Amino acid sequence: MPMLSQATDKTLNFNMSNSKFSVKYCVLLPIVLIVTILLWALPTSAFGIADLTPVQQRMIAIFVFAALMWMFEIIPNWTTSLLVIVVMLLSVSNKGLAFLCKPEFGTLVDYKSIMASFADPVVMLFMGGFVLAIIASKYGMDAVIAKGLLGLFGKKPKMVLLGFLIIISIFSMFMSNTATAAMMLAFLAPVLKALPEDETGKVGLALSIPVAANLGGIGTPIGTPPNAIAIGALENAGYQIGFATWMSRMIPYVVIMIFIAWVLLQLFFPFKSDKIELKIETKARKWGWKDYVAWITFFVTILLWVTEQATGINSNIVALIPLAVYTCTGVFGKDDIKEINWSVLWLVAGGFALGTGLNKTGLAATLINAIPFSAMNVVVVMIIAGLICYFLSNFISNSATAALLVPILIVVGTAMADPSAANNTQFMALGGMTAMIPFIAVCASIAMLFPISTPPNAIASSTGLVKTAQMTKVGIIIGVIGFVLGYFLLTKVFPFPIA
Repeated sequence: MPMLSQATDKTLNFNMSNSKFSVKYCVLLPIVLIVTILLWALPTSAFGIADLTPVQQRMIAIFVFAALMWMFEIIPNWTTSLLVIVVMLLSVSNKGLAFLCKPEFGTLVDYKSIMASFADPVVMLFMGGFVLAIIASKYGMDAVIAKGLLGLFGKKPKMVLLGFLIIISIFSMFMSNTATAAMMLAFLAPVLKALPEDETGKVGLALSIPVAANLGGIGTPIGTPPNAIAIGALENAGYQIGFATWMSRMIPYVVIMIFIAWVLLQLFFPFKSDKIELKIETKARKWGWKDYVAWITFFVTILLWVTEQATGINSNIVALIPLAVYTCTGVFGKDDIKEINWSVLWLVAGGFALGTGLNKTGLAATLINAIPFSAMNVVVVMIIAGLICYFLSNFISNSATAALLVPILIVVGTAMADPSAANNTQFMALGGMTAMIPFIAVCASIAMLFPISTPPNAIASSTGLVKTAQMTKVGIIIGVIGFVLGYFLLTKVFPFPIA
């Protein structure tokens, strides 16, 4: 009977995967292609936008194609980004297909600037973060640090929960949220098994993993892709936000949200047990000179990031230091390179390429002139944009959502930042571009309603302890509080420097 049951399960899974495959490729893909081709082939006059050129029209078609492909995830998100870059090179660059890329069709983009998206300074910053995370895992630094820090919180269940929230959020600032969640679940799994069956606090402990991982990533530029996308887009628009400057605004936000999450998890899932035993085993190993190189370089890199204003070394340059040191000393080898999350880097690059296309083809300026952004109510624009970002991020990856929305909001922000704009005073009073774009990055990270919303959510769901309804209940409260707090913190209380 068990064998029959397993065979039935496999058949059901196979049928479900086939069904999803059929819907994606037989229904959604044709819809996306038809919409894209229509936008590409229509006469420019059909758009009702004055001075729209054929090149700009192609950028609109490419942008809509990217948006729909990211939303439906017909192919992997990073593949869509790569496809977008290739299509842009062929159709809107100065070295593309000759019959398409003629000067009379509009302003063409230098092909080098499109290809440079792969090596954008912010992409390098993110790569440096991945390298540090790989080395931390390879040399057991993550387990040693986690054991040392969690030991400070004792054995009382409430304090252990707080410890997990704090430690996970700290790790997520410098490691991928997914890797952090997987690592901390490995530490927590034996504890969850040892607790009584009727211990409601187990659900709170399991939920602490995605909540803290998602919130903690907001704290640093390398914590999560939406941060990098926001910072890169702002940099291209002429706004500089340093590593330490980002942390000085976002860490207070994370601290407040972690405290709120701690209270909520205790309220919804109170502990019955009097104490919790944490046993985190670290591999006994004989230290060699490579271990010292790994640890020292790790902390020197973080120190250089947070002291950027004092040293004058740009954080993007600092990100390459560990890569250089680790590769030269053999700490980071050719097998470790395979561990870098290249799919995330390529996804981010696709977002930057879209931003480059919007600006360099003149489409951004055309949209600014055609759509009355400069007359819109700034508060309404920010709140609607934030809600759209939050909603989308619950169903598609937060990276794809940010890559989709940030380039458009840069256009909107540019219009409102114009001194001649009717809403300029209101926009600047709310922090301007450096408030709106980071706020969107925050909205992408606080979306955690369902198991599909983020990989850490899926990891928590895999424990079997958390029901979707429980996750959604906690997620929606944290989302609402995080949205309101993020808006007021970044626009009223502690805004980034505007210039």
